[in-house]
Amino acid sequence: MPTVTEMSSALGLTESEAAARLVKDGPNQLELARRRSLERRLFDLLRQPMFALLVLAAALYLLLGDFSEGLTLAVFVLAVIGLTFYQEGRTENAIAALRELTGTRACVMRDGTARDIPAREVVCGDILLLAEGDRVAADGRMLEAHDLQVDESLLTGESLPVNKCAGVPEPDSESGDDDGPGGDNRPWAYAATFVVRGHGRLRVTAIGANSQVGRISRSLAQVDDQQTPLQAQTARLVKTLAGLALILCALMITVLGIRSGQWLPALLSGIALAMAILPEEYPVVLTVFPALGAHRLTRDGVLTRRINALETLGATSVLCTDKTGTLTENRMRVSALIAGPAIAPKTLHWPLPDGAQLPDVFHGLIEHAILASAPQPFDPMETAFHHAGHEYLKGSGHLHGDWHLAQSYALTPDLKAVTQAWKGVGAHHVISSKGAPEAVMDLCHLSEAERKAWLLQVEALAARGLRVLGVARGRHAGEGFPASPHDFDFVWEGLIGLSDPLRAGVPAAVAECRSAGIRVILITGDYPLTARVIADEAGLPEGDLLTGTEMLALDDEALRERLRTVNVCARIAPEQKLRIVHALQAAGEVVAMTGDGVNDAPALRAAHVGVAMGARGTDVAREAAALVLTDDDFSSIVRGIRTGRRIFANLRKAMAYIFAIHIPIAGIALLPMLLGLPPLLLPLHIALLELIIDPSCAIAFEREPAESRVMAQAPRDTRAPLFGAADMFSAASQGLCVLTGLAGVYAWANFGQDPLSEAQTRALVFVTLVVSNAALILVNRAPAGGFLASLRVPNRTAYVIILLALALAALTIHWPWLRAAMDFAPLTLSQQSVAVATGVAVLVAAAGLRWLGKSLRKS
Repeated sequence: MPTVTEMSSALGLTESEAAARLVKDGPNQLELARRRSLERRLFDLLRQPMFALLVLAAALYLLLGDFSEGLTLAVFVLAVIGLTFYQEGRTENAIAALRELTGTRACVMRDGTARDIPAREVVCGDILLLAEGDRVAADGRMLEAHDLQVDESLLTGESLPVNKCAGVPEPDSESGDDDGPGGDNRPWAYAATFVVRGHGRLRVTAIGANSQVGRISRSLAQVDDQQTPLQAQTARLVKTLAGLALILCALMITVLGIRSGQWLPALLSGIALAMAILPEEYPVVLTVFPALGAHRLTRDGVLTRRINALETLGATSVLCTDKTGTLTENRMRVSALIAGPAIAPKTLHWPLPDGAQLPDVFHGLIEHAILASAPQPFDPMETAFHHAGHEYLKGSGHLHGDWHLAQSYALTPDLKAVTQAWKGVGAHHVISSKGAPEAVMDLCHLSEAERKAWLLQVEALAARGLRVLGVARGRHAGEGFPASPHDFDFVWEGLIGLSDPLRAGVPAAVAECRSAGIRVILITGDYPLTARVIADEAGLPEGDLLTGTEMLALDDEALRERLRTVNVCARIAPEQKLRIVHALQAAGEVVAMTGDGVNDAPALRAAHVGVAMGARGTDVAREAAALVLTDDDFSSIVRGIRTGRRIFANLRKAMAYIFAIHIPIAGIALLPMLLGLPPLLLPLHIALLELIIDPSCAIAFEREPAESRVMAQAPRDTRAPLFGAADMFSAASQGLCVLTGLAGVYAWANFGQDPLSEAQTRALVFVTLVVSNAALILVNRAPAGGFLASLRVPNRTAYVIILLALALAALTIHWPWLRAAMDFAPLTLSQQSVAVATGVAVLVAAAGLRWLGKSLRKS
């Protein structure tokens, strides 16, 4: 009779016990994954130069006795801080949500039932069920270990996996002889390590900070915060402009101070100039756009584990995809059986007519296909075998639910077949093997004539697009087992053909990739003819086919040349995917690679963008990948590429707008000093403009829809800067258009027939700048088709922001308190019409220059 301890080990904790321990011990996570506190975010915000300048300017207003201006500026400062807080909050919430979605999960026994839960909810005393590809969620002692090997390199630095054995502790002891990770045949396993082979059950003894990985302060769930190329380029640009701002600021303070003898007002003008030049919005958009884009992508079934991958995703030039479950639906069913003698085999097409019986000649074929599969199948192919057996072998004596699995030989690169030994009735063991037909034929030592005959049958099934497996049986006496399945005596049973329908949206997605200049390469372990049929159904263009056997004979340079014309790779072992990735990268391609298994992890990590399967993928693959597909659908990858391109295009639009709008602001802050005239813009006015610019670049452009031709363009060159010389010239020309318009308004206000007062001039220039800012938003959101094309793809957020900005400008000249605080004077309707007319002229001129620049670049 089992003991109470053994029974509890089998059933696991109850839900109430687990909930109580979770409250008592806290979640199974490391402290380094915490989000920034509100105080920390505020401190980080105030460290930025722009906000430091705003606070300094408010203090100077108070020192000068301008309490109204100081109070108004303080209100604007709070508004800008609030807006920035809102954007940071959206970004951090998006990243936190992605962390939750992509976090490690664990399979535990609760109330006697296996349950999949977030790893953070694992508690001491839980029973973890471990299988190949899983990440171990917590430290513990093995209760069962079946051919279990674990990769502990993260903790020990040793590259080879170690074997684990079962070692049940005494009932009153959760500890024992744990000397830390490392060493073969020990009963302890540790959090953050990976199961690379076998399966087992583990009783949790330590979680979170108390685990081995917690004690060495290693967090594997934190967001990658390394600078991307775009961030590095932008940082250099911001530093250059900051240096220029510092020099001009010091020059302005010196000139105005000497000229007027009033140093505090001169300091205010210098601060205004520095604020006008500093493009502090650049770091904001580089953080906000990818984070919100990644969060939005989750609705399309793509989880982003590393936000920075979206920068590269849109530039993908080669997409390497597997077949099963990605191009196909992963709903395998038996479609054909071939058994009997090689010279006259019998073929049976599936499904059988209603009421039909399975002929005896096929009983052994189905029986041993099931025996060569997992007893509780997870793989769709093995599930199909079990389903066929339960449907047609029930009561035939060919189903063996009471047999014991005594030995298992996993598929290897040298032998693409799975072999299992079963202990049934009698002294002998029944041996069953299934796998690639060529490999199973080798196990059976078929004659050359028999091989040729069966290979003709394989090609006939493969020509129908079926996945073809060979099946064999054998017997073994005694308790010991040989090191290799080759040492058994096998008898050939026959072939099984399985169908897996193509996903409905795959041909359209492949066509979209082709129009986007993206090569799609199918990489599969299937028979070459099967792979070619699926490739044709998916719409892949004509191209060469490469097999794993051919790859072995090619050196790296020859493989690189061969892959230039290949679009199907068949009979490829998972380990060979890494060579394919490196060869494509050496040819200058930007590679996205899909995968789901333990052996796919090196290729996923080496690829520019690794894409793991969420439904059938292992934890190892998901940890190595940058993206995870929740539905394992090829179309989701294409949607991800579209989103990546949209994010990049919107970033360019936002950065062009930021660069352009800062030129006229800096110009009207600097020109009065050069001309010996009173300053037009002070920190108060710059702060108000920031309330318009910040939401324009960080909200309006982020919401910009994808352009209609976003997937009809070649992938961008990742070596080219996001905001290169041509983009700078285009943005600068737009900014100069605005500055020219402002200069014209200023000249009309001061040198016309009826000159305006200084306050009226300042108000007129400010309103003109706000209207021109609206023109810049409209011009820069225009797609490749031009300004008129942008009107056909409305962005309601941009329109709302423009209307709010115009309303704010109207408020500054019509609300007496705000007008006085801004040092403005009322404007007549005709004067306001001049500002609007100038903005329209700027719109036409800037749109024309942008069109001209694009035309010249194309020619």
